[in-house]
Amino acid sequence: MNTATFNNVDEYIALFTNDVQIKLQQLRQAIKDAAPDAEECISYQMPAYKQHGALVYYAVYKKHIGFYPTASGISNFIDKFEKFKSSKGAVQFPIDKPLPLALIKKIVSFKVKENDEKARGKVLKRIKFQQ
Repeated sequence: MNTATFNNVDEYIALFTNDVQIKLQQLRQAIKDAAPDAEECISYQMPAYKQHGALVYYAVYKKHIGFYPTASGISNFIDKFEKFKSSKGAVQFPIDKPLPLALIKKIVSFKVKENDEKARGKVLKRIKFQQ
């Protein structure tokens, strides 16, 4: 990962070569397609997307793009990661291969639904508590 500092996702993407920038723009668009209301920001020095909490993060490394959909985003799609190296909260997409954009959209959509359900649950708890 590049250790340069940046203030937003555009600056982050600009740090990389054109071929990597294209992949990052594809990834960014897939996330925006699946979560059009998500807030794009920098968190932990990575591009991040939030909607009622963290949705996903990503970062570029020498040989892969790390995609971080948190533990639930991995565990609910673990059978889809057979071709990729993954861990409890991350999956590595090789930098020299096409990104699985359809899968990324499914994961992000899952995270949006999960976060929305958690947020609704918190609101319902507050309403019950106030009654």
